This record gives sequence, C-alpha cells and structure tokens, in this order.
Amino acid sequence: MEATTLVPAEKQRYQKHINLPEIGQQGQLRLKNARVLVVGAGGLGCPVLLYLTAAGVGTIGVIDPDVVDLSNLQRQVIYTTDEVGQPKAKAAVTHLNRLNPGLTFDTYTMALESGNARSIIESYDIIVDCTDNFKVRYLVNDVCVTLGKPFVYGAIHRFEGQVAVLNATLDDGRRGPTYRCLFPEYPNDIEIPNCNDTGVLGVLPGVIGTYQANEVIKLITGIGQSLSEHLLMVDLLAMSQQKIKTKRRSDADDLARQGLISAGMRSMAASVGPKKISTQELASRLAAGEDLFLLDVRERPEFDLCHLEGAVLIPVGMIPNNRKRIPTDRPVVVYCHHGIRSANVAEYLYAQGGLTNLYNLEGGINAWARDVEPEMAIY
Repeated sequence: MEATTLVPAEKQRYQKHINLPEIGQQGQLRLKNARVLVVGAGGLGCPVLLYLTAAGVGTIGVIDPDVVDLSNLQRQVIYTTDEVGQPKAKAAVTHLNRLNPGLTFDTYTMALESGNARSIIESYDIIVDCTDNFKVRYLVNDVCVTLGKPFVYGAIHRFEGQVAVLNATLDDGRRGPTYRCLFPEYPNDIEIPNCNDTGVLGVLPGVIGTYQANEVIKLITGIGQSLSEHLLMVDLLAMSQQKIKTKRRSDADDLARQGLISAGMRSMAASVGPKKISTQELASRLAAGEDLFLLDVRERPEFDLCHLEGAVLIPVGMIPNNRKRIPTDRPVVVYCHHGIRSANVAEYLYAQGGLTNLYNLEGGINAWARDVEPEMAIY
C-alpha cells in the first residue's frame, strides 16, 4: 500500500530535498513509494545504490551474481577489503541498510537471465542498467520494452562513459528510444571489451553512476528534462560532454520480441554449448591424468606472470586466426583472469565452429590460485 505522508524523521532526513520547490514533500513522497531495480552492483551500481538509498527511494532491488574481488575496490566504493569473497548483492545491502534503515531492499544473488528476467523486472517501476554484460543489457532492454518499463542505461570504457534514459514515456504519450534503437546489432562476443582487458579510471563509474541516479530521481519526481531522447557522452580525459539526439525506431517493439525469442534459444543452446568447470573439478581431472587442452586467452604479460602448467597461450584477439590450433577430440578448458574473457571465447568458438568440447574455468586463474594453488603469484 502506498504511503500518503512523510513521518517526522523522514522530513528531517530529507529536509534539503523538501526545501527544493521542484521536489518538496510530494516529490519526496513519490521517492518513498518508488520501486527501483539496480542490475549490477559493480562500478556503476555502487554510486547508483548509494545515492538512491540516500535519496529515500522506498524499495530498491539489487541483483548481482558476483562476489567482491580485491581488484574491484579501486572503483566499487561501497565495499571494503574485509568483504572480499562475499556476494556483492548481500554486502551492498548490508551497507545500504546502515545508510538508510527505513527502506526496503530486495537482494538477488543470481544472474539476471531469460528464465527469471520478466518475473523480477515486472515488480519494479524503473530499471537501472549497471551491468557490463551485453547479453544482460539487451535482455533488460527487451523485457522493459515488452513490459513498458523505463530504464536508465549507463556504460563505461577506459576514460569515457555514456548515459541515456530509455523506453520512457514522453510528453506526448509516446515511448522514447530503446537500447536497440541506439545499438541494433549485438556485438560479437569475442570483440566485447571489458575493464579486465582495457582498464578503467576509478572515478569514471562514480561520475556516470551519479548521472544515472540523477536521471532516476528526475523520472520519479517528474522534474527537469530527462535524457529520454538523448545519449550523453562523457570524456573525463578531455573533460568534455556531448549530447546526441536520438529517436525511437518504428520496429523497436519487434526487435525486443525477436531478442527475447533469441535469448530463449540461447538458453536452450547453453545446455549443449560451452560448459562450466570449477577449480576443484579441474584439479581432480588433471590429477587423474585426463588429457585436457588448457587454453589461456590472456595477454602475454599475464601469462608470463602465472599460468596453469601445460597451458597454451592464444590471446583473445588472436583466437579467430588460430581456431585450427584448438583440438576437437578432447576437452578444452578455456581460462583467463576471472572467467569473463574465457566465457566469451568459449561462446565464440561454439558459435563459429560448433565445438561441443568446451569448458570455461569458473573464476579463472584467480580462483585457481585461491582454491588450489595458493602459492601461485597472482595479480
């Protein structure tokens, strides 16, 4: 049941909001009654969660299947060193509860995927895309378009970031552009950059995530001009911003429906496609003398620092020209630092060559060093 008033403690906590004529008590009440889902509790999710919690958004969902890693702490400022190894969603909610104990937090420690996306997303008013995973980003788009939900998009790369408000209701009642209106073509898995490969300036997700939180607050309270028909591009090296006009494609709804169908087909294909292998299972199979092909897809400096004994190095960018070096007659275990690049390579090899002997090492060599070979010099 929606709240109709603010209690005295809330009036005191949100006094600075209430003092703004554009927000006032009615705007703060809208924030109190709002339900927002944040997909991804990483670099972008951290500032989004902190500012939405501080602003008094009544119900906040946090979904992230990952655990805190030491390398996250350079930019994921909600976590602390003693939380390394803990589920991000749970650790984040612990801090958020301390910040504002009067709110409701929904915690999801699983991945958002085609099997659960609709049931989770339909419970919220606004979705915030804070993921670095293109499959999830397109899935968020397709489900939100199908359900008529607005979502706030954010993305980062090295020193640059993007923000947009997508599928929102415009002043004339039409729906604004979707993610597929901006980027219709799904990128090849092997061509997708991530911060493990390219690096990212630590403050960049703080800036972009804060912009996202700002757009969410504007959507809820109905103030200002949203980025509903614009893509904001930010360059922190040049300290420049560019706002590009965007528009909705006439086939936006059809693209979303086709995307959901394809996502379902990918889910079915996953049962016969690349599989996951844990560090413990890999260690057992190696100890038993099984003939495994260990494929390291990191870069040469990473390989030289540490690698699994007997592994063959073929960096991600060289995979397309070296597919013949990858055997088809024995299990191939693909690994990288954390298991992200290797998952993309495994999916690429399966899609291009139909290989059914592929395994992705969960957690990568970082997990191997933690669970199996603690004396390994990891980075």
